Amino acid sequence: ISATPQSIKKEEEKAILEIGSGTIIREACTLNRGNPAFGGRTSIGQDCLLMAYVHVAHDCHIGNNCVLANNVTLAGHIEVGRFATIGGMAAVHQFVRIGEQVMIGGGSLVRKDVPPFITAARDPLTYAGINSIGLRRRGFTSADMHHIEDIYRILFVRGYSVRKAIDMIENELPQTEYSTQIVGFVRNAKRGIMKGFRN
Repeated sequence: ISATPQSIKKEEEKAILEIGSGTIIREACTLNRGNPAFGGRTSIGQDCLLMAYVHVAHDCHIGNNCVLANNVTLAGHIEVGRFATIGGMAAVHQFVRIGEQVMIGGGSLVRKDVPPFITAARDPLTYAGINSIGLRRRGFTSADMHHIEDIYRILFVRGYSVRKAIDMIENELPQTEYSTQIVGFVRNAKRGIMKGFRN
């Protein structure tokens, strides 16, 4: 815990690893502190569960109430939103962002950003529906979930370009906190977003 980053950049300044209260770290996890060349801070939120052999590289930021199952590997500079669950043996590319309330299937290779509230699986990583079980557990109403499904049908199912889908979401659907959050996430995806639904 708080080992030197696995990086060729030299450490010349103070760097830290922050772990929130209530977080459980199981055997053989490797959690690297930040690299001063990139800000010098790695953070793991409150009430998380990191199962055996999880690796969290330098300058990752994990939100509260996240679950990383056995052998999950996060490269550097990854952001994971609150209440996200990442299945065992999943590997996440550096600089990827994973939105809040996301469920990623075990064994996945995560190369692109994963927007909030969804389930993602397969190879290449693909939209597999909204995270209905997780959302229901956290008090989302049926109306909320139907609205989120409508957003992702346009973004991922109907085959539109991302630009066209965003335009339709903003102009044809009710504007809510969820649509604003999803559109903002997609617009700020420096690595691009994961693929839509495929038969």
